[in-house]
Amino acid sequence: VILGKYTWLSYEDVYIKAVNFGNGLAVLGQQPKTNIAIFCETRAEWMIAAQACFMCNYQLVTLYATLGGPAIVHGLNETEVTTIITSKELMQTKLKEIVSQVPLLRHIITVDGKPTTWSEFPKGVIVHTMASVQAMGAKADTGNKQQARPVPSDIAVIMYTSGSTGVPKGVMISHCNIIAGITGMAERIPNLGEKDIYIGYLPLAHVLELSAELVCLSHGCRIGYSSPQTLADQSSKIKKGSKGDVTTLKPTLMAAVPEIMDRIYKNVMNKVNEMTTFQRNLFILAYNYKMEQISKGYTTPLCDSLIFRKVRMLLGGKIRILLCGGAPLSAATQRFMNICFCCPVGQGYGLTESAGAGTITEVWDYTTGRVGAPLVCCEIKLMNWEEGGYYNTDKPYPRGEILIGGQNVTVGYYKNEVRTKKDFTVDENGQRWLHTGDIGEFHQDGCLKIIGELNRKKDLVKLQAGEYVSLGKVEAALKNLPLVDNICVYASSFHSYVIGFVVPNQKELAELARKKGFKGSWEEICSSPEVEKEVLKVLAEAAMAANLEKFEIPVKIRLSPDPWTPETGLVTDAFKLKRKELTAYYQMDIDRMYGKNVK
Repeated sequence: VILGKYTWLSYEDVYIKAVNFGNGLAVLGQQPKTNIAIFCETRAEWMIAAQACFMCNYQLVTLYATLGGPAIVHGLNETEVTTIITSKELMQTKLKEIVSQVPLLRHIITVDGKPTTWSEFPKGVIVHTMASVQAMGAKADTGNKQQARPVPSDIAVIMYTSGSTGVPKGVMISHCNIIAGITGMAERIPNLGEKDIYIGYLPLAHVLELSAELVCLSHGCRIGYSSPQTLADQSSKIKKGSKGDVTTLKPTLMAAVPEIMDRIYKNVMNKVNEMTTFQRNLFILAYNYKMEQISKGYTTPLCDSLIFRKVRMLLGGKIRILLCGGAPLSAATQRFMNICFCCPVGQGYGLTESAGAGTITEVWDYTTGRVGAPLVCCEIKLMNWEEGGYYNTDKPYPRGEILIGGQNVTVGYYKNEVRTKKDFTVDENGQRWLHTGDIGEFHQDGCLKIIGELNRKKDLVKLQAGEYVSLGKVEAALKNLPLVDNICVYASSFHSYVIGFVVPNQKELAELARKKGFKGSWEEICSSPEVEKEVLKVLAEAAMAANLEKFEIPVKIRLSPDPWTPETGLVTDAFKLKRKELTAYYQMDIDRMYGKNVK
């Protein structure tokens, strides 16, 4: 596509649209403190609909646009919604197939005009456009009705997390939780205000994006909407030679998941490899010089304008803070972003269950691999995990399961008392604590480092000989190889070695196969034992360089010719691996790789 300029709505415009939409929903029979669902891509209408629900005290049920059919049905039926807000495209693709399985559904509201055909919907379901609902609301006489404003303890959002395991759980987030969370986050972003432009492209059904946008709205920033496919000039849906959204919008703030940062890192590094020797050496020299200067607390204006300006332009050239969350960011990528984008990369740690808030690094902290100190809205403590041998008395750093306490800790899981009791506790002072299931350690300066997940999250696996392998740690060490687009490491307690599934980079693997004289189709290359051996060599070298233990290095792999996308159901919306689904998908390969003894 070729996209034009951005068109803007003022805060006043948005307020009127939201008020009218909220009143229009009331005309359709929506009552305060009842559920209403939104199932829609990230766009201005999503936020306008959400603001309308917040004002009128409707409980907004959010579902990822990429969830599979059964998960959507589960969420809609569990919350008993009668109205769903969606887009034309999602209505005609995802909703059409499942509407008959949601018996209580009465109204479908499309945010972008009426679809051409909608006769195939069951009797009793009415399709409205957002504009028509807003028109009803503008006409409605609301003068005599005192509007039901929410109180802090009322539920604002029921957010379904596409958890890496099982059916999605609905996390109940109160108005108080949201305000506490965004207050904590905003405090870590210096000089946040009306001069800032934020680019919104991650799923708004994800707590990271929703809270980041609410932080911006509470400080008068501008938000320009985008999508992962139209973000940059090189993005898949942008016509060659025309402009991506960052180039047009020139944002100053951006949130990203590691998957996206890793992709940028690889793209730039590939370009560096294609430079002339002189250019390449100059880039490496500047890179190392700047790395040294930053660690001493100095800036490098000359390098920034001469060498790194081009890289900066990839994100529009005006980014002053990059926020990263959703999964751990590798040290190499973080350092690269700090240096080449000439701006701090804030790493954060939080969960849907903590309203997205937990920790965020300070902008001047250039150390890698840590997630920062607790935000002002919460406290964090470490609890002993005896089974794994982590104690908060450990030297030099206290270690244990991370517990988050404070006003941002959510009310619990919707209609799931058992799970709520398991994951949340209340202390003697009445403060709520969330048991995150993540293992962390605290450094002397009060910053937290995530070092693994509890066994129940299946990240730490005990091998036959008794060594613990952190799958995430091994993946992080190997993920940045040019040859690797994605990797999932697998280990079984009944065996003494680790195996892996790799989505190889097509260009790099084809080149490797050519060098080794191996010919064939892409599928043939991926299933060739000789090519597997060569890739294993590359992985082993990288693992050694990253100081992995011998038992942590994958001994056998399966090369996957097809990428893993949220649509395949093998990764979540934030591109986190769904281990259970991947294990099921590759079960035959696992049996094969563990079937023969490895000498």
